Amino acid sequence: MDMSAHYTSFVAVGDSFTEGMSDLLPDGTYRGWADLLAARLAARTEGFRYANLAVRGKLIGQIVDEQVGTAAAMHADVVTLVGGLNDTLRPQCDMGRVRGLLEEAVEKLAPSCGQLVLMHSPGRQGPMLARFRPRMEELFAHIDTLAARHGARVVDLHGSGALGDPRLWDEDRLHLTAEGHRRVAEAVWQTLGLTAEDDWRTPLSTAVPQRWAARRTADLQFARRHLGPWIGRRLLGRSSGDGLPAKRPELLPYEPPQP
Repeated sequence: MDMSAHYTSFVAVGDSFTEGMSDLLPDGTYRGWADLLAARLAARTEGFRYANLAVRGKLIGQIVDEQVGTAAAMHADVVTLVGGLNDTLRPQCDMGRVRGLLEEAVEKLAPSCGQLVLMHSPGRQGPMLARFRPRMEELFAHIDTLAARHGARVVDLHGSGALGDPRLWDEDRLHLTAEGHRRVAEAVWQTLGLTAEDDWRTPLSTAVPQRWAARRTADLQFARRHLGPWIGRRLLGRSSGDGLPAKRPELLPYEPPQP
């Protein structure tokens, strides 16, 4: 680990994963791994600046159109780019277009910043994502190719069995809990060459199996509260992020959230 690494600014680009859902704060806003990482980096460097352009629900084309140019113009020391997974989860997905847009984003961001960080997004264990796994693996392989070509670093979150544990995922089964986000922040921290606080890959303790009735109740609640509305938005061509602004649109000195 290189403790001499010095980072003065950080810009996060992406969708709900980078916005911080579902790491909910008492005031109703989301924190998430990017905010946690920014706080740790700010503790090392006076005047550290942070921007988070992420908006929930964004597809890779929207990320390129709405975030990438802005992020490139900020010329930050560190830029993280996580996108494309929302595309792979759609019933219809043109993977050639997704690959092309991701390449466009990397080509713009890599020369504009000190260090570009890409990720293999984590995935919850279970049957829901099984049908989309070939697309996800194609996306991750392309990310590795782009990283090697442009000198980016890759955080392999998907390859960690620990982050697939359902207990690290919110009841919507799409977003990490606070502990899941903490582990992602630690993973990126280590990828930047900084001394590990702990091993983010450590599995949780063995779970007590749920009874059949409890599992079915949870499945029904998930379908009613989350799966149904998600399908409805897809049918209407809408997104959970429609009309929402970027989480932190300007590259400004980091200030911790007020208690």
